[in-house]
Amino acid sequence: MSATSSQNVDPSSSKTAPAPKSLIPSVIWKDENGAIHVDVPPRMFVLPGVAFIVGSTIGIIRGGRATSLRFLAENAHRPPRTVKGWYFYNKTKNYKVILGGLKGAAKESTKLVAFSVGWVGIEEGLGALGGPMKEVKEVGAGLGTAGLFCGVYRLPWRTTRQTILLGGLIGGIVKILSSAKERLKEP
Repeated sequence: MSATSSQNVDPSSSKTAPAPKSLIPSVIWKDENGAIHVDVPPRMFVLPGVAFIVGSTIGIIRGGRATSLRFLAENAHRPPRTVKGWYFYNKTKNYKVILGGLKGAAKESTKLVAFSVGWVGIEEGLGALGGPMKEVKEVGAGLGTAGLFCGVYRLPWRTTRQTILLGGLIGGIVKILSSAKERLKEP
């Protein structure tokens, strides 16, 4: 019977190769009590929250104004003639304006939250890759979000170039501001 190397290895003395280090940091972990924790970067909920507030405000204003003008245009040929008629006219108009504003708020805030989650996701992804990508993650997030915007809205080539340039510029400004913030933190 021939001896192979696997038969002569003592399992207690064998060393296992270390597990390859993941590029993505661990965001889910257990503590000593067995409780599961999830590390969520603060920007992941702050930026979309602000985007929701801004989108809701813009949507309420635009949606309410558009609904008001639409109601006036639809009812211009039959104005009310009595006090009771004016009461119901204004009451109906106000309800429609409120509903239109809420629909506009939902639409605009959904768009802005989606794009802000895209920005933060790209930025965190580039930061997790490390190396040179970590240094330019803000610019990459600006370029990636601009590309996402262009793809979703199917912009023409000229507008796409302008949008990507603007995304890179905004990403560069964010990088400069974050670098200035880090320098101010240093004693």
